[in-house]
Amino acid sequence: MRAGRATAGRATADALQEVLRAEHAAVYGYGVAGARLAGSMRRSAETIWNAHRARRDDLAARLAGMGATPIAADAVYRLSVRVTSVRTAAEAAAALEDDLVIAYTGLAGSADAALRAFAARAMQEAMARAVRWRAHAGRPAGPGSAFPGLPPESLRPRPRPGE
Repeated sequence: MRAGRATAGRATADALQEVLRAEHAAVYGYGVAGARLAGSMRRSAETIWNAHRARRDDLAARLAGMGATPIAADAVYRLSVRVTSVRTAAEAAAALEDDLVIAYTGLAGSADAALRAFAARAMQEAMARAVRWRAHAGRPAGPGSAFPGLPPESLRPRPRPGE
């Protein structure tokens, strides 16, 4: 039984590290995107940036509490969108939030009910932010985005006809 708990603890720590990696990237990315924003959009990005910083710090503390060494942030991250304008800044922010949804999905399978709830809240918040940023970029989520934040390949495999 002890080996099973150790394996579960390792899996939880690994999932937390993946989420921490995504939060590090979000903190970096919001800094880049925020440089192209102004007014209420910039204030919104700053508020979200601070929320990601707080969540990053919380995750690091959780990992340290488990006896794990939290991964450090990279010096630079490659963003999936080149930020050159307000529109591309909003697209980059949406992509960062999409990445967070994916990262938190791994934590949502935790045996710990509190961690599952934490992951579910974080995923909901990230999805909502992604939808808002896409609207700012002129690409509101429509009927084709039933699961905003999840890449199309995550919806595969598709059922075969007759199943």
